Amino acid sequence: MRHGICALLRHWSSTSRTGTWTGGLRPTALPVSFRPGPLQSRLYAAVSAADLQFGQPVHETHPHLLQPGELTPGISALEYAQRRTKLASKLPKNGIAILAASDVKYRSGAVFYDFHQDSDFFYLTGFNEPEAVAVIGKSTVNDDHSFHLYVRAKDPKAEQWEGSRSGVQAAVDVFNADEVRDSALSKMFSLKVSQSGDIKDIGKQLSRIISDASEVFTDASPPRPSASAFSRLFATKTPPDVQGLATLLDQKSVKPLRNVLNEIRNIKSDAEISNMRKAGQASGRAFTEAMRQAWTAEKDLTAFLEYKFKRNGCDTSAYVPVVAGGKNASQIHYVRNDDVLLEGDLVLADAGGEYGNYITDITRTWPISGTFTAPQKDLYNAILATQRTCIALCRADASNSLDKIHQIAEASLKDSLARLGFDMSGNALETLFPHHLGHYIGLDVHDTPGQSRKHPLQAGQCVTVEPGIYVPDTDRWPAAFRGMGIRIEDSVCVQEEHPLVLSTEAVKEVDDIEALRA
Repeated sequence: MRHGICALLRHWSSTSRTGTWTGGLRPTALPVSFRPGPLQSRLYAAVSAADLQFGQPVHETHPHLLQPGELTPGISALEYAQRRTKLASKLPKNGIAILAASDVKYRSGAVFYDFHQDSDFFYLTGFNEPEAVAVIGKSTVNDDHSFHLYVRAKDPKAEQWEGSRSGVQAAVDVFNADEVRDSALSKMFSLKVSQSGDIKDIGKQLSRIISDASEVFTDASPPRPSASAFSRLFATKTPPDVQGLATLLDQKSVKPLRNVLNEIRNIKSDAEISNMRKAGQASGRAFTEAMRQAWTAEKDLTAFLEYKFKRNGCDTSAYVPVVAGGKNASQIHYVRNDDVLLEGDLVLADAGGEYGNYITDITRTWPISGTFTAPQKDLYNAILATQRTCIALCRADASNSLDKIHQIAEASLKDSLARLGFDMSGNALETLFPHHLGHYIGLDVHDTPGQSRKHPLQAGQCVTVEPGIYVPDTDRWPAAFRGMGIRIEDSVCVQEEHPLVLSTEAVKEVDDIEALRA
């Protein structure tokens, strides 16, 4: 594998290199890391890039998925390097950040769930395999930094069962991890570990990495009892044969990484917004296609949406869809999706696709018959008017926070519902509108966890706007609206002077919805 990678480096250097060495520890690598040094000068037989196998697509093996220069769909190797630079700039001198990849999760026995990478780890590395650790360290003398990546080694027997692994050499050659061979460069860092390597060695390496650091930033958390030996490495309590991260950090100054990364991930790049727009466009079209058809079962509509997300260009669904007919829509996260859909009822569908690990979040509610009843139309239009108002406020020059826009939504809904005959005294609004108007989105459906919704929105932030009303089937509420659940949600990117709706292909005006089945 090492020989193949090195031959591939020579091939890339002569045919597709678009980046140049900029000094410091890393090159600007596009499309794949090109590193001056000993590897480049070795002579190996030429190997076609398409013949090499990695644990995830690269442009040379999957040109139908990635453009030249991209490490993952839509995101270049350079952008990943710039993200690590931003993180390092926020670390103290000789401080380090430790991030763990996700582990494989098992449904039962040997039956596993689809793998989904830890979002922080993915954001900084682009590496999309389990059982990996990234260590980013800031120099003791300047603002340069190191990046070490510990991954699973190539293993033909394991790969026959589980699929290809990228391997240790690809961590350096493809994902830009450091392999420091120059002693002068090594002296810039007090860390005794000088190169990336096999994840099996990380237990030995961590003690040296941590002991030499001034401060350690990490969010590695205790695993569930059923976790693998890899996950137990980061457990608070570990078996005698595994020295867990908590033990190693016992005498160190440890700080959470979450707030630092939230600050970086919060503002999306043009490339990230483009990915989210692709997910929104593909998903929005799927919704509109679904509204054209008559449905009799929640499960059938669920299957159609998930199929169309992929067929329209998404990689997968962003989350488990909510497809709720009639009174089921009053359950915010109803995901059984196993009931019948009845003429005269509404169906609420909350779903979205994912592209390049970036998500979209859309909810539409429409009449199963294709035509709204008068009460359904009145309540729907009240919610839609509130959503329009709130989306218009998702711009930086308005200086509104999500909390402030939520308050505006509450006032708008309260007034509209009162005009429809609802008694809005006491806790009425809290009962009818029990969730927040919106949340941040990006790599996660609820992106940058823990980030406050009190701060004014900034250009580049992406949010949802999702007012909804859920009317209990009780005597307190007007009879014509009892049992209805309506939510209208779009994914929106905040810009300086106007919002960019990422999911506009999903129709939502009453006339447009009804015209689809006319």
